Amino acid sequence: MQESGMNPSGNYNKFLLLWAGELISSIGGGLTNFGLGIYIFQKTGSAAGMALLSLIGFLPMLIFRVPAGVLADKYDRRILMMIGDGCSGIGVLFILISMLRGEAAMWQIYLGVAISSCFSALMDPAFTATVTDLLTKEEYSKANGLVSIAGSSRFLFSPLIAGLLLTVSDIKLLLWIDICTFFVTISSTAFVRRNLESKASEDKDTFLHSMKDGWKALSSKEGLLLLVIISGAITLFMGVFQILAEPFILSFADSKVLGITETICASGMLVSGVVLGIKGIKKNYVVILSVSLMLSGIFVSGFALFNNIVLICMFGFLFFMALPFANNCLDYLARTNIPDELQGRAWGFIGFISQLGYVIADSLSGVLADGLGEVCGKGVGAGSAIVIIISGICLALISLSVMFIGKIRRLEY
Repeated sequence: MQESGMNPSGNYNKFLLLWAGELISSIGGGLTNFGLGIYIFQKTGSAAGMALLSLIGFLPMLIFRVPAGVLADKYDRRILMMIGDGCSGIGVLFILISMLRGEAAMWQIYLGVAISSCFSALMDPAFTATVTDLLTKEEYSKANGLVSIAGSSRFLFSPLIAGLLLTVSDIKLLLWIDICTFFVTISSTAFVRRNLESKASEDKDTFLHSMKDGWKALSSKEGLLLLVIISGAITLFMGVFQILAEPFILSFADSKVLGITETICASGMLVSGVVLGIKGIKKNYVVILSVSLMLSGIFVSGFALFNNIVLICMFGFLFFMALPFANNCLDYLARTNIPDELQGRAWGFIGFISQLGYVIADSLSGVLADGLGEVCGKGVGAGSAIVIIISGICLALISLSVMFIGKIRRLEY
């Protein structure tokens, strides 16, 4: 079912309520991710172990993203969000029960994360398409700034909260809190659905035909498809940084320092997210996209140059401050070049292609970091630093090329 489109500008308050629910859910999920990462690193002492956790948590979401996008165009998007968010708690609950019965085995943690990820795949296309349902084109940029804050909350708030809680309790408390956040998110989504006039979807096509329509919506815009493919390469290098930043810091600091450091770094995203939420971006989307990503690559390399928390916080802060500008521009360029009735399925393909880079990063980064650390004889921290620096350089070079591609520049007009 789709939103009827009546008085869309009056739906901004409904968007804010929906956004608040996603913010709380993101914080809860961040607590679990941070706690499980620390738990596995303490058990294995390996960057590959943490990378495997990230891969298992991400791969099901990627695999089911395209089908989930089709469902978001064929059925009520708010119901899909409630099912996805609510049922993803089953995986977290399974991990908690395993820990309450004794020390959880690695396979139990990985299985629980995979279950949670499968249901979470329903969320993103439905939420992204719902934003289009609720808002006018002029409201997209401001809304994207707030969405960036919600997405960054797992880096901004969760590490600090989790790091402090782990000094007085253990990971089970983090899992309990995460489970409680699901109820808040489901309630806010249910309220928005009840107060949102809807009409039945006119899409009577088969599931496979709907998927083909989603692909056509993406591939018919040659510049859009190219931009999405380049985004896949960009996420590869960003993924390497996001995976190896924790083992790099943990090689010379404890979980409390890690939590504080991650929060300080991610606060850069809060600053730019607030600016975008108030001002938005009005023009020059391609140039801003290219420059912000190029700077992100430079800051990624600077992050791993020294085992100095102050410098790490500075470069991390700058990286996260540049990121929302890039996300905002990418979102606008894609959203405004896709018909409203194809938003869900098209975003499913966009997410699948653009985030393939994370799968490669999850599969290789930990192994490379461990291997280089062993070769240089300085451990996983040094290996992680080398891989992060190389990834930052590659990210900057690829990002710079975006502004010189005519097909991508034409998406703005």
